[in-house]
Amino acid sequence: MRKASYQHSNFRLVRIKEKGYIPTTKDGYVIKSGSVSIKADKFYVSVLVEIPDARIANNANEGIGIDLGLKDFAIVSNGKKYKNINRSARLKKLEKQLIREQRCLSRKYENLKKGEVTGRANIQKQKLKVQKLHHKIDNIRTDYINKTIAEIVKTKPSYITIEDLNVKGMMKNRHLSKAVAAQKFYEFRTKIQAKCNENGIELRVVDRFYPSSKLCHCCGCIRKDLKLSDRIYKCKCGYIEDRDFNAALNLRDAITYEVA
Repeated sequence: MRKASYQHSNFRLVRIKEKGYIPTTKDGYVIKSGSVSIKADKFYVSVLVEIPDARIANNANEGIGIDLGLKDFAIVSNGKKYKNINRSARLKKLEKQLIREQRCLSRKYENLKKGEVTGRANIQKQKLKVQKLHHKIDNIRTDYINKTIAEIVKTKPSYITIEDLNVKGMMKNRHLSKAVAAQKFYEFRTKIQAKCNENGIELRVVDRFYPSSKLCHCCGCIRKDLKLSDRIYKCKCGYIEDRDFNAALNLRDAITYEVA
């Protein structure tokens, strides 16, 4: 690489750590644009690439339904269950650490308002600590979503059915808003849609008013008295099943849907 002199004082060269991650024209890709961003004192390169010969696979396997929730992140109709990563010991430890660092930052700002001697450089250091913890927690959640989607798509279903969740309405519940935000349902839907398009899988989206949890998968009866605390679905016909798995089966077999 040629060394060049730059007059701009804020310009600095950054060495790329991940060799081979940025696509090149030699691999058949067409690079449209690129941008560099910085988060928590780390640089990130985003590249928009056009793939001319995208491979579309013909999947002949059975379709699946995915029920998203708070107790478990995702329950699939094939019996696979993905736990809620936010309940793991690792994330709980990081969230407690984040609370401590946020309190420390808040105290430094309060001392500055009172006129006490608090170095602005120390405030910037503390702010960077908080930013890095936020970024680390967000990366763990995003990585879990990516791995979950990759594992689901790897089974090569003919279609995937999900529910059009009213995330904005769920966020209005002050008891559930934090847990809903941590699950990142919108990011899951966006990424699974992109992955389905890439692999030739039909993504079906069922209306948000579809009673997937209240509908009996055996006889089709709807339990209107089903509460959120009822984790086991029991029907008059004798059908007994896990509430979320019953919903996943109903989503798989739904006949009214929109193709995303």
